[in-house]
Amino acid sequence: MDLIQDKYRIISVVGMAKNAGKTMTLNALIDEAMELGIRLGITSTGRDGEKQDIVTFTEKPLIYVDEGTLIATTEETIKSAEAKLEILEVTDQRTAMGRVIIAQAKTPGHVQIAGPGNNKEMKEIADRLLVLGAEVVVVDGAIDRIAAASPAVTEATLLATGAVLSRDMDQVMERTIHQTRLFSLPKLEDLLAREIAESILEDKGVCIINDAYEVETLEIKTALGSGRMIGGAFCEDTQYVIIGGSLVSRTLKDIMECTSRYKQVVFVVKDATKIFIEPRDWMYFMKAGIQIRVMEEIHTLAVTINPYAPQGYFFQPQEFLGKMRQFLSPIPVIDVVLGGE
Repeated sequence: MDLIQDKYRIISVVGMAKNAGKTMTLNALIDEAMELGIRLGITSTGRDGEKQDIVTFTEKPLIYVDEGTLIATTEETIKSAEAKLEILEVTDQRTAMGRVIIAQAKTPGHVQIAGPGNNKEMKEIADRLLVLGAEVVVVDGAIDRIAAASPAVTEATLLATGAVLSRDMDQVMERTIHQTRLFSLPKLEDLLAREIAESILEDKGVCIINDAYEVETLEIKTALGSGRMIGGAFCEDTQYVIIGGSLVSRTLKDIMECTSRYKQVVFVVKDATKIFIEPRDWMYFMKAGIQIRVMEEIHTLAVTINPYAPQGYFFQPQEFLGKMRQFLSPIPVIDVVLGGE
């Protein structure tokens, strides 16, 4: 909470995989807020707080809230709350588990939380929780674990990682370092290009901007599977490629195979949650001269680590913590079970 209090009003807790320790991180955050008397608002991009993971069937830590905590959840999940809840609002937002409801905990207790499935609705709910009295809103990234970190929703994020990613500690570190680097990708500073890109990104299309800031909109709905068409549209004066949806390795490889002009071009995406490129592919692209910018960078408050995997293996906690701190510095690394930063 020291990293959050008086600095950010809406933050996310996202995990790099199931069982990376995201719910443990969320509970640690709730505990600190309770001790400091900070009133939280909590919601989720999907279902969380159930006793057993509904995908892996492993035991999960329950979400425990204090009296006064504001919760945005669904009609179905609100019925299973152990804490007594007072309904404050029934919103017009609908999910597979019913309408989104905003409630206040009248007693401490365990709850399940679920929320909207898209960024626009999530931001509306988070803003509403602030209006109703939350000092800090925490968005739990339960379905798409990284999407809740989008600056369209939250101002900063806590990233949970752990042994579940791989039995090889070096692999876990590599993937975590890669994710934090994606989150800190530099923003597009060209103001004129940013203005053009704003409208394109809303439509999830693809367009090319030349040195004279003339725009060519390509007749494709998504960059996925369209790398050769995008590369084939490059000219000598091509300056930017604005990609409204996701950016994946195959798209960049296809572009590189059909034109050598990719080195002079800057690829622009909305934010790092739209990039799906594995660490080794990323290193290859960087060495090849690929340039990528984002419209909004993601501020990583800290990385939390879980040295235990549900498959039964684990890393030595102090060794894992020490190595992660060494390689992720200056980003704080925290083991919420061991405590300390």
